[in-house]
Amino acid sequence: MSPLLAVAGTPGDRRVTMFADACVRYGLRPPEVIPWTSVLRGGEITLEPGTLVRIDSPGEDAEADALLRGPGEPSRVGGGARWHAAFTAGMARVREAVERTPGAGLLGDVDEIAVMFDKRLCHARLAAAGVPVPPALPGPVEGYASLREQMDRAGWGRVFVKPAHGSSASGVIALHAAGSRVLAVTSAELSSGGLHNSLRVRRYENEADLRVIVDRLAGDGLHVECWFPKAGHDGRTIDLRVVVVDGVPTHAVVRAGRTPMTNLHLGGARGDLGAVRARLGEGGWERVLDACARAAACFPASPVAGVDVMIGVDWRSVAVAEVNAFGDLLPGLTGFPGSGAEDLDTYGAQVRAILSRRTAAPDTAVPPPVAPAPGTRDVPVRGRV
Repeated sequence: MSPLLAVAGTPGDRRVTMFADACVRYGLRPPEVIPWTSVLRGGEITLEPGTLVRIDSPGEDAEADALLRGPGEPSRVGGGARWHAAFTAGMARVREAVERTPGAGLLGDVDEIAVMFDKRLCHARLAAAGVPVPPALPGPVEGYASLREQMDRAGWGRVFVKPAHGSSASGVIALHAAGSRVLAVTSAELSSGGLHNSLRVRRYENEADLRVIVDRLAGDGLHVECWFPKAGHDGRTIDLRVVVVDGVPTHAVVRAGRTPMTNLHLGGARGDLGAVRARLGEGGWERVLDACARAAACFPASPVAGVDVMIGVDWRSVAVAEVNAFGDLLPGLTGFPGSGAEDLDTYGAQVRAILSRRTAAPDTAVPPPVAPAPGTRDVPVRGRV
């Protein structure tokens, strides 16, 4: 019998849809979706024996967001600590359902996902394993005064200030400070209604405004890293999102932007991976892949990780910026040359890996995916990476 797969996610979310499409291409039945709203409300989670359960992102569902962070405008910045606590509790409920179901299994580790969603814990785990990461302030950073005091003590004039539990660059501040002179670049919009995410990156040069922003963010916890000067290509600052499946880097996208934030939803664009790879040379490319593989290896029970890796201005140094539990949403992208997943999207690579692990007979090959009908292949779109 083919493996059964259930998805704890949001019905209609593109991640869930693309994963379901990949299952069907490999001859599996479409996975059941267990809505996050039901999980978070405490609804009963009933699984068939032998079910494999994949935990996916709550996405941008407003109802799920209200259950995670509390009522309020979904675009608001903040509430990350409450989100993390509620999300971790929800994942624990899914794990309990798996544990009481005969033959069921969980694709991914709840505790590892929780660490990936805490930038302080994630950075500490990477650093302890010798993965190249930017230096970070020891913290805690309790507000703007605390931030400036610790920056001065470390001798840092440029830092990235990150909400401990944020994603999609929400609330991230690229800060250059010298005395009372500051320049902060962020997607957070400060208004009388509070802090809200904006699709337009803003500049703040008034220290009083910056103080308000940092003080508001500090309540949920902050992670502060020394600025890592990133390489540029074709007039844009670049970094890479690399997806690692079962320990092997398979997919990569260059994110190129005109601001320190290269996220595609903030005006970034997909860059030319071939050109960047050529500029790095094979040695440099191997350093990038090695850093990503080592970062993913810090989460051995997680079958997939999206690693954000930075290339230094010298085109030799590399540093891992983030490890994302749900960093596989890269529509229209197949594996890079030499990855072994050249004809698969990120979800196809994951389903193939799942089937490979579940194949019991040594001579039983993993069935090839059924090619999508002509004209149905995903086309590149902007994603929140």
